[in-house]
Amino acid sequence: MRDSIKNWASEDQPIYKLHTKGPKHLSTAELLAIILQHGTANQNAIDVARALLASTEHNFKKLASFTLKDILNLKIKGIGKVKAVRILAAIELGSRRMETQYPLTAITQSSEVVNYLKNSLQFESKEYFMILLLNQAHKIIHVETLSEGGITGTIADPRVIFRTALMHGATSFIICHNHPSGQLRPSNMDDQLTEKVRKGAKVFDLQLVDHLIVSTEGYYSYAEQSTIW
Repeated sequence: MRDSIKNWASEDQPIYKLHTKGPKHLSTAELLAIILQHGTANQNAIDVARALLASTEHNFKKLASFTLKDILNLKIKGIGKVKAVRILAAIELGSRRMETQYPLTAITQSSEVVNYLKNSLQFESKEYFMILLLNQAHKIIHVETLSEGGITGTIADPRVIFRTALMHGATSFIICHNHPSGQLRPSNMDDQLTEKVRKGAKVFDLQLVDHLIVSTEGYYSYAEQSTIW
């Protein structure tokens, strides 16, 4: 292999650098090279990692949103199904680590759940609709994905929302979905659903605390934006 990493000075090899200095001292390409383990006959693992990053214009958010098929469709020499799976597994571990940094306890405002939801949904290539159920103390008692769809949208049934809330004994709830396109502004359908759920919840003596939309660009809160909430 041309310019094999094994022939580099020890202090320049990614694994040695991570062992002696810690992961923060490695570039993204070097971290990916450790995950890839090997390159090709003509490229070392760092070269392959750099090719992967170049294919996404060095936008790690874009890479994090890729599916297995997306990575394979890049047709990068040295990255087959097994290595693509390793990359996806590493990204998912990073996402789950971020979730643990924002544990959900008592909720006093919607912004407290935004980081948790963003880490769960912002990089997804499909649209997901979730519900967070709260008790009288505004503590999270249940989180559930109610539906998933395609790139352009998913279907949220108010009857399923209310049934889920009542089944778990919730007194209030937050609904949330992601926009894979990155667009944060709600659609007309989003507005109609929010109003329907807000009014319907009162029939069951429930309270819709907020409807959140999350993406890689941030979040949109109906409760924060509305003057009649």
